[in-house]
Amino acid sequence: MDRKNLLLLIPARMLRWVQEGLLHRSLLHDSSKSTILKYLQGWPELFSPCFWMNAFALIHLIFITSISTQFVFKKIRWCRQGLHTTATERNEYSYQDQKKTAINLGVSYQACKACCLLTLTIHVLRVCLMLFTDRISDSKHPICVLSECVQMISWIILSQVVFNFQKTESTKVPLVIRAWWIFNFLESTAGVVFDLKPILSDHKHIGFEEWINMFTLGFCSYLCAISARGTTGITFTHYRVTAPLLIPSVRQQTQVRRPCLYGRASILEVITFSWMNPVIATGYKKTLEKNDVPDVDGHDSAEFLSDSFKTIMDDVERRHGLSTLSIYRAMFLFVRRKLMINAVLAVLNASASYVGPSLINELVSFLGGQKQYGHKRACGNNSTESVVFGGQQLDMRLRAALISHIYQKGLRLSFSSRQKHTSGDIINYMGVDIQRITNAVWYTNYIWMLPIQLSLAVCVLYQNLGPGAWAGLAAILAVMLCNIPLTRMQKQLQTKIMAAKDDRMKATTEILRSMKILKLQAWDMQYLQKLEALRSEEYNWLWRSVRLTALTTLVFWGAPAFISSITFGSCILMGIPLTTGTVLSALATFRMLQDPIFTLPDLLSVFAQGKVSADRVVKYLQEEELKCDAVTQVPRSDSCYDVEIDQGIFSWELESPSPTITDVELRVKRGMKVAICGMVGSGKSSLLSCILGEMPKLEGTVRVSGSKAYVPQTAWILSGNIKDNILFGNPYDKEKYERIIQACALNKDLDLFANGDLTEIGERGINMSGGQKQMIQIARSMYEDADIYLFDDPFSAVDAQTGSHIFKNSIMGILRDKTVLYVTHQVEFLSAADLILVMHDGKIAQKGKFDDLLQLNIGFEVIVGAHSQALESVMNAESTSRISVDSQKSADGEDESDTESTMDDPLQGTTKEEPAHDVTQDINEKGRLTQDEEREKGGIGKKVYWTYLKAVHGGALVPVTIAAQSFFQILHVASNYWMAWASSPSSATTPSVGLGLLFSVYVALCMGSALCIFARSVLTSLIGLLTSEKFFKNMTRCILRAPMSFFDSTPTGRILNRASNDQSVLDLQIANKLSWCILSIIQILGTIGVMSQVAWPVFAILVPVMVLSFLCQRYQIPTSRELSRLSQIQRAPILHHFAESLSGASSIRAYGQKNRFKKANLELVDSHSRPWFHNISSMEWLGFRLNMLSNLVFAGSLALLVNAPEGLLNPSLAGLAVTYALNLNSQLTAIIWNVSSTENKMIAVERILQYSKIPNEAPLVVDDCRPPSIWPKEGSITIRCLEVRYAEHLPSILRNISCTIPGRKKVGIVGRTGSGKSTFVQALFRIVEPREGTIEIDNVDICKIGLHDLRGRLSIIPQDPTMFEGTVRGNLDPLNEYPDQRVWEVLDKCQLGDLVRQNPKGLDSTVVENGENWSVGQRQLFCLGRVLLKRSNVLVLDEATASVDSSTDAIIQDTIRSEFSDCTVLTVAHRIHTVVDSDLILVFSEGRIVEYDTPSKLLKNKNSEFSKLAREYSRRSCRFSGSGKN
Repeated sequence: MDRKNLLLLIPARMLRWVQEGLLHRSLLHDSSKSTILKYLQGWPELFSPCFWMNAFALIHLIFITSISTQFVFKKIRWCRQGLHTTATERNEYSYQDQKKTAINLGVSYQACKACCLLTLTIHVLRVCLMLFTDRISDSKHPICVLSECVQMISWIILSQVVFNFQKTESTKVPLVIRAWWIFNFLESTAGVVFDLKPILSDHKHIGFEEWINMFTLGFCSYLCAISARGTTGITFTHYRVTAPLLIPSVRQQTQVRRPCLYGRASILEVITFSWMNPVIATGYKKTLEKNDVPDVDGHDSAEFLSDSFKTIMDDVERRHGLSTLSIYRAMFLFVRRKLMINAVLAVLNASASYVGPSLINELVSFLGGQKQYGHKRACGNNSTESVVFGGQQLDMRLRAALISHIYQKGLRLSFSSRQKHTSGDIINYMGVDIQRITNAVWYTNYIWMLPIQLSLAVCVLYQNLGPGAWAGLAAILAVMLCNIPLTRMQKQLQTKIMAAKDDRMKATTEILRSMKILKLQAWDMQYLQKLEALRSEEYNWLWRSVRLTALTTLVFWGAPAFISSITFGSCILMGIPLTTGTVLSALATFRMLQDPIFTLPDLLSVFAQGKVSADRVVKYLQEEELKCDAVTQVPRSDSCYDVEIDQGIFSWELESPSPTITDVELRVKRGMKVAICGMVGSGKSSLLSCILGEMPKLEGTVRVSGSKAYVPQTAWILSGNIKDNILFGNPYDKEKYERIIQACALNKDLDLFANGDLTEIGERGINMSGGQKQMIQIARSMYEDADIYLFDDPFSAVDAQTGSHIFKNSIMGILRDKTVLYVTHQVEFLSAADLILVMHDGKIAQKGKFDDLLQLNIGFEVIVGAHSQALESVMNAESTSRISVDSQKSADGEDESDTESTMDDPLQGTTKEEPAHDVTQDINEKGRLTQDEEREKGGIGKKVYWTYLKAVHGGALVPVTIAAQSFFQILHVASNYWMAWASSPSSATTPSVGLGLLFSVYVALCMGSALCIFARSVLTSLIGLLTSEKFFKNMTRCILRAPMSFFDSTPTGRILNRASNDQSVLDLQIANKLSWCILSIIQILGTIGVMSQVAWPVFAILVPVMVLSFLCQRYQIPTSRELSRLSQIQRAPILHHFAESLSGASSIRAYGQKNRFKKANLELVDSHSRPWFHNISSMEWLGFRLNMLSNLVFAGSLALLVNAPEGLLNPSLAGLAVTYALNLNSQLTAIIWNVSSTENKMIAVERILQYSKIPNEAPLVVDDCRPPSIWPKEGSITIRCLEVRYAEHLPSILRNISCTIPGRKKVGIVGRTGSGKSTFVQALFRIVEPREGTIEIDNVDICKIGLHDLRGRLSIIPQDPTMFEGTVRGNLDPLNEYPDQRVWEVLDKCQLGDLVRQNPKGLDSTVVENGENWSVGQRQLFCLGRVLLKRSNVLVLDEATASVDSSTDAIIQDTIRSEFSDCTVLTVAHRIHTVVDSDLILVFSEGRIVEYDTPSKLLKNKNSEFSKLAREYSRRSCRFSGSGKN
């Protein structure tokens, strides 16, 4: 009986049952049992399991309809409410929603979920067994299968409803669900009764199906009990959120937490990715912003992952120690659970993919007339998305854990370890190495899939080809063995590439950090050449790598053809018949093997890269950390000493034979003020490092009692506003805060800013003067309210008046009861100390009070004597001026002090104006200094693609690449077509061509396709690398030629992100992504071409499906694109925060703020994970729907072929069409996936192009306006109406500056901190371009000549001494213009000659990153050496001696006077004695010149600003002078 007749018979029987029931209806009113039994016996179907199965299925359909109707009405009502709900109401609702927290999921609820899932699993297995086995039970009718499918659907709905209880916050079980569960219990009971009847009556054994039914009854019994109770087992903890008193700031609003959609999704939503619907809908309607992206799940948060990884690391380290193997073990233990789940899904996916190829032979036979094969079925699966999504989720988790641990390790690194890993290295670890490690973890799925795929392939081949399969297996193994040498070579190349990338990133980081000095010295192009040379080295290794990749591509793209040739050739030799069915089945199997074979080179390459990167990260994580026992913390109640050092010996370099600090004996009582002084390089800062525990301790003990606050010599300022920098994570106390602001003399500076203390500070405080940065640091330390304060010469950066104010009101005022150790070069601050430590050659040479040390007269007098001479010069100038004023008074009989300061003088031509209070450095009045990162909106423009494609040879190679790819596909299709056409339909028929010709043509076509793919691979690699190199050079040149304002407003992390991560994408991914797009398009065209030859009616399905696929992609891509952009943008803050934390690690440790900075890092990681996770989820959302549509096309094609009239189709060609249709699913998915993925990756091109269009500063050389070769000869400087601002949207810093500086004169430039002195110097070098006015040097307008002609002819010693990693000689003479003898002479003049000679390397002595192995004072002396070598006629000293002691300062000043006696020297200084002997004094205040005259004339006027500064300096030293006389 066929199925059609069976389907008609069942309704007929049911109708007959109803009729018989109506006839016997009267019997129901008879109470006698015999009557009822007779009636039941007349209805035998009541005892049939099939009857009850159908009845239960009907009731299930009623329940399903009821639930579906409720769902539809609920959605309609929700949509209507959404349309009428205002934004305000939604906000109120979201606020009220915050009242409900802490969802408690009871054991009963968890058990409900388990019972539903297990029951659903049982029904799914039953359906599968019914479909794919010939015998499972007595009931194999379609109606039984349909009934089981209905039950499966009902349990899917029940499971989703139960999972939604958590999302909908349901505490009660709905009545419909309760009734449904009770009904399921009754159904399960009936099933068990029917099972037990034959077992009890016939004494049969309990079978597998009976056991399953009994287990199902147990699950349903529990659910029935829950339905009787009526509660879900979910409870909530309620609390009321206090409304905020203030509206949150913009910065706080960006951190608003949004609910996690993924964490609240049901199982069906997880499988179908429909939980992404709200995000994709929002992204389609508008451009996604950061706050539109939901949070990640709690188990995916950086904090949870970091803690989990730390727990595992600690456990592994405790068991096995901290070795390379133990870190690898910890990584595995961290990912193993998710990895195993992914492995199971991957194996299932791989297994299901071989069902199709195994049935092609039967299909061809069926089409050829052998109908016994018609009952076979095939299935598809959609687990690919789950495998990919699970792998990507695992990537995110491992990346978050590793980034957090690399960051935390950076805060704990010892000094020696820090020297081994520069900032550039560690940024590479976070930006590149971690990505490669996570890629390797993702590829581990293929480790499980490869053996499964290989085994199944051999099984299918053996089923069709018999012994010929072993030849195929040998060929497969031979191809795989080729990977061993290729992988070894690729690993070696990856090591070289990463080393070269480290060098380049290290240089890039150093150049960006020192950009101002490079521009001031006109070295920017020289360092650009250095950077390009490092890139050239990296390019060479990349070129070798891509050539090897091209060779690997040839081997593996040709592998299927090679394997099939070996297999078919062996079959011919062994006499195995090659029918169309067996050939097509084998070809389909080889096509399935393409995936593992194509993946194998990528797998090995990624593993090679991942191994290299993992080794680098593991080595970093093993580096030595600061010793916890270096400093012993003593409770304050146990000691009266706050600092104790007994027999201390310390050294920065443990291998060095001479320690840095030796024989330290120090006891500091509570509340003492300890001053530390000494010559440059004597060990003052190192002594503070000993107390902080920063310097490795060789011998002795260090005991500290109380909390510490630290002010380093080089100011460390965080990006943010002034207030945040001062509070430093502490709660705001208005009274305390204002008192500290007043004590640190910051109130006047804050008044100048329109936004006061909310004014934004640029990166590293770049828009603040050196003095302002130090004042903020001091305020930060005071607000900490610590017990012990360590100040490392912070007063050198501020003027005398400000320094005296801070010392008096801070150290001797607010901190009068605190313990303070302060390093200083200003002798006037020594007399106030309770104890003075005089450092010399790493030892405390003398210690005592000021007067006691003077009486000893054994070294301290050198420091004091130098200061006495400086003070004497100021006092002599003052007294001379007073005598001059008195004599003029007696001659003229009247006071002319006011008129003297305004007399016309032939030396000056200044326009003096009253200071204006509104002249500020405000950066928030019209906009922020640091703007949000540039972000394009909408789709990737065609211009971006076109720019990329025509970058190399105008795009001439692109058509050639496409042609090579097209010919490959044509030849590949032709080879398969030839085999299908030329082979015999069956073993009984004679082939149309001979086996020799058959095989020869096939091999020739395969070789042609292999050559084409090799050409395509080489061209793709060549185009990609040449294009990335061109883009790199364009971007690098634009960045280095950008004006300084660009670096002031752009955090370094943004630039490094493009130079590191985006550049890596360009190097190795973009070209391949575009190539894969073209490949997938050509492949699907080939598939369509083959199918059109046989099953052309399938286009009725294919065309609409392709349209739907395109619409899905267009609907999804706006969301994916913006999420990808947000992800890229959110990566830069991680790098920027990390760079800031590394530079201030000692301060973070001193303040005990490691946990706060760790938390900030975790929040930044989460901010990056949010868009990244939802981006990959949107891709899987698209992939799932494309798979569904592709399955529809395949099913339509198969149905068309199977139901076609006999003889209408050629079985061979029809089999070929099915062979290609098997890949239609993956091809259609691949084309959409590749387009979406490429568009996301093209964002890297877009971002690099942004930085390739930065407006350049003025030309380096203007050919039509070059100054004479001897310019500047006299060095006269004329300034007229100069006005300067840092950016167009910011107010002017200098206004209406006019003056004339005569040639060969010494001009001192003074003024309060932040008055505009350094800005004036920058304008002179055109670091900032004048907005109005002119500057002429020897009658040459500097704005008309080239920047190198200007900067190369002037010399400067900047305020912040900068040194580059390399050698001493390289820092003094980077252009290698002078002989060694001249360099040694300069070193001797700078007081560095003896120090450098002590090192065996001499001029090749090492300088580490940022010159950290030299003291700040020594770095300043190196900067002096540069100008002595350069020997220009115009020299600018910008606080050149601020970081050296008075004695060294005097030597430097004498050197400058003798070496530059006939030059124009502009000296910016806070030390009055440095400029008191100048020819002219230029006084700045609030951005204007308020005084400009000779020192004597200015000192005559007691009301002049310069006179006030001189008096302050003298008064500050009065106590010292008095002590000196005693």
